[in-house]
Amino acid sequence: MNIQTVEQLDDALSLPPDSVVESLTQLDGDILVLGVAGKMGPTLARMAKRASDQAGIARRVIGVARFSNDAERQKLDAWGVETIKADLLDEQAVAALPDAPNIVFMAGMKFGSTGSESLTWAMNAVVPAIVASRYRDSRIAAFSTGNVYGLVPVSSGGSVETDSMNPTGEYAMSCLGRERVFEHFSRTNGTPMSIIRLNYACELRYGVLVDLATRIKNEQPIDLTMGSFNVIWQGDANAHALASLADCDCPPFIVNVTGSETLSVQNMSEKLAERLNRPVEFVGEESPTALLNNASISHERYGPPEFSVKQMLDN
Repeated sequence: MNIQTVEQLDDALSLPPDSVVESLTQLDGDILVLGVAGKMGPTLARMAKRASDQAGIARRVIGVARFSNDAERQKLDAWGVETIKADLLDEQAVAALPDAPNIVFMAGMKFGSTGSESLTWAMNAVVPAIVASRYRDSRIAAFSTGNVYGLVPVSSGGSVETDSMNPTGEYAMSCLGRERVFEHFSRTNGTPMSIIRLNYACELRYGVLVDLATRIKNEQPIDLTMGSFNVIWQGDANAHALASLADCDCPPFIVNVTGSETLSVQNMSEKLAERLNRPVEFVGEESPTALLNNASISHERYGPPEFSVKQMLDN
C-alpha cells in the first residue's frame, strides 16, 4: 500500500476487515464513541460506520467530544458519523447524551500529563464512573494501556492479561484507576465490558516510529535506554477494539492489543536511517526491561495485524 495523501491515510485507517463486519453484525443498535476527537477516534468511528453499512445494518454511529478543533467535527460529519459536543466531566451533559446499547470509551488524559495530575485523575477515574453510571444497561468497550503492567524483561515476550498490575508513575496509576472503576460498575450493575490494553498505536502522523524518524531527520541522538517496544498500525488497533464489543462480559473481558513482534529501538532506527539516507547516533545502554504486551489472545480472536511493520517503515 502506497499512501500519498491524508485522505488515502484516513481511508486506510478506517477500512474494516471482515472480523469487524462480523462482530458488528452480532450487535443490535447504535454505537456511541466517547472521546472521539483524539488521534484514533475519528478513524475508529468511521470504521464502525463503514462496517455497519457494509453489513447492511441501519445504525447510527455517534461521536462525542469537546471538539476544540471544528474541522475534525466537520470531517466526521462528512463521513456519516453524527457528532455531539459535550464535556464528559459534566454529569448533566452526559445525562443528556442519547441512549445507545454500544459504547466505545476513548476519553482520557494521555502521556505528558506532568503539571496536570489532578485533571489526569479526573479524566481517567472520575469520567469512567459518570459514563458507567449513565450507560449501565449498555455494553462498553473501554480503552486502557499496557502501562498498567509496568516493566517486564524483554526476553519475556511481554505481559499477558493475567499478570499482576505494577504501574509506575501517576499516569499509569490513573489508568489502572480507570480500569478498576469500570470493573466496579461492571460487577455492581452487571454491565458487560471489554478493557483494551493498547501498546502502542502508530500511523504516518504519530507514534514511536514517527518519533524515531523525526529525531533521525533532525540529527538528534536516539536514546537506547528503553530499548524495546511494541507497535500496531492504528487501523488494526481500531479493528481489534471494535471487535471486542462482541466479547464484552461481566466482569470485563480484558485483552491486550498490539503487534506480534518485540521491536528493537536500535534496529528500527537503523532501518529508518537507511530509508531516510541519514546517519543515526545512539546514546545510553539498553535496559533488560521494557513496557511490552503479548497480544496473542487478540490475534487468535480477531486475526493478526494486517499492516506489517515493514509497511509502516516503507510508507
